[in-house]
Amino acid sequence: MAGVLVSGLAAGLGAWQLDRAEHKRALQARLDAGASQGVVLLDGLPSNPEYWLYRRVRLHGSFAAAHQVFVDNRVHEGRSGYHVVAPLQLDGAGKAILVNRGWLPAGADRAYGPYASVPAGRVRVEGVLVRARARYLELTDDTVQGRVWQNLDLARYRDFYAASLPDLLLLQTGAGEDGLVRAWPRLDAGVDKHLGYAGQWFLLSALGAGLTLYHLIRRRRGRAARKA
Repeated sequence: MAGVLVSGLAAGLGAWQLDRAEHKRALQARLDAGASQGVVLLDGLPSNPEYWLYRRVRLHGSFAAAHQVFVDNRVHEGRSGYHVVAPLQLDGAGKAILVNRGWLPAGADRAYGPYASVPAGRVRVEGVLVRARARYLELTDDTVQGRVWQNLDLARYRDFYAASLPDLLLLQTGAGEDGLVRAWPRLDAGVDKHLGYAGQWFLLSALGAGLTLYHLIRRRRGRAARKA
């Protein structure tokens, strides 16, 4: 009986993971479509952020250099470094959006903090709009050391910036003279992960059903042997 319950539960969880994979396929199609579309100029923050997610956009404004931070423990091609994040104050809108300006390699001596120049004056920034994650996993209690942050905590950053910021992040693209690397990986919705989980659950379901059938056959053979 226990094997039947395990098999049924595992099969149900496997079907749920397949359903999740279908939702992620739709999201992946949206991610890929956004990457293939041309760059669109926006006059300010989009009134319908959901529509513009994962789209390539161009914004004009000026970086708030005093609020640039370095998000630690970001790895590129096996090398440790930082993501350089700063708010872009948009032209004439009185609003701003966080921009991940790119990856900066860590120096050989961590005693010297990271440095990345900030473009002065009005700039044009192109990139891909994504959601700004509200909270990241923090590995230590010492999460902020000056401008070096263990993680980009959106609530903490809003307090630091002392102004409103949307739940959006612009992944800056294109080459620049600032030495930052902007080789962003392809946005992945995680379809394969859910398919893998589904396969594991269905395997467990089959195992439970097989063990149940095995014990039933043994029980019947035992009864037949006793009768004989």
